[in-house]
Amino acid sequence: MKYCTVCLQPDTRPNIQFLENGICPACNYFDKLKEVDWQERFEILEDILGSYKRGPGKYFDCIIGVSGGKDSTRQALWVRDKLGINPLLVCLSYPPEQITQRGTNNISALIENGFDVVISSPAPGVWKKLVKEAFLSFTNWAKATELALFSSVPQLAIRYNIPLILWGENPGLQLGDMKTLGRTGYDGNNLRYMNTLSGGGLDWMLETGIDPKHMIPYQYPTPEEFKHHNLQIVYLGWFLGDWSVANNGLYSAVNGLEIRIDSVENTGDLAGVSCLDEDWVTLNQMIKYYKFGFGKTTDFVNEEIRFGKISRDQGIELIQKYDGCCSDEYIASFCEYIEITVEDFWKQVHASVNSELFDVTKDGKILPKFRVGEGL
Repeated sequence: MKYCTVCLQPDTRPNIQFLENGICPACNYFDKLKEVDWQERFEILEDILGSYKRGPGKYFDCIIGVSGGKDSTRQALWVRDKLGINPLLVCLSYPPEQITQRGTNNISALIENGFDVVISSPAPGVWKKLVKEAFLSFTNWAKATELALFSSVPQLAIRYNIPLILWGENPGLQLGDMKTLGRTGYDGNNLRYMNTLSGGGLDWMLETGIDPKHMIPYQYPTPEEFKHHNLQIVYLGWFLGDWSVANNGLYSAVNGLEIRIDSVENTGDLAGVSCLDEDWVTLNQMIKYYKFGFGKTTDFVNEEIRFGKISRDQGIELIQKYDGCCSDEYIASFCEYIEITVEDFWKQVHASVNSELFDVTKDGKILPKFRVGEGL
């Protein structure tokens, strides 16, 4: 395990490739932003939008997937109020047991801001069965639901005949998931290859005995379907030099976004503006930490280091204190939902801990073998 020499990105992130000088792709990309002609990028965006401008009988210029969170709220408001285009917003809603009141309020706020929103809700019984199977088989309850979240946007773009999809950040440039890189910095049609979506397909879901007709929400359109319907995903974050967790949160909060009031010790979320529509993602961030040695705190700290808001040493202190944090209350509510005990939850997590990075003590404590910022 090695760390980026600029930020605190570890080389254990899936699909990442450090440069020869030990710098991660995200820091390399951020450094090159100093040379960007932002006016030129804005003109490129205007040209793209112009080429997809709605014709006679069409009402929407583009489609944006939203959760009501910081990134989607900023995108929706910016493209409408700054660029003067009319987006159709698409939201895949969690089942009642999972969605938070905060999440409901934030979607309502987008609607009240004057947007048309289509809400898709996969069958809750199938969703619950897949959540449980994904956790017990992969220690990743979101393995199926992430497919549904990402798939809903291009599926509905096809359904409503809206070929232009605006997305947020480019995972290849801004996180380091290199398999998602497209032909240009804003081409998002390789999003299908990101770590969240790749691997496993539908086979493991079908093995649960669920009728294939209930799998439609979990099927990302194929490259052939993208080509047939002329779909194009454009990373909007490539055109915004101030795209970040903190900036998007601030932009959205002043426009009605309801943020978390939970403690950092319960979530590892230093800004309180991420994953607002549900709480169980905190479990996955904790488990991600035990699998790869980094979690929610690391992702936020890295952005803050690149923007010069904190030092690398300050980042190390924050990561050591908060990465992998998760409220016992969130764990208990998740276990109640999938009908397992908390003890069985921890047995599953302990069995999935990366033994190269962590030790599991006899009393169940998980202790890192590595030092943040140094590695193994």
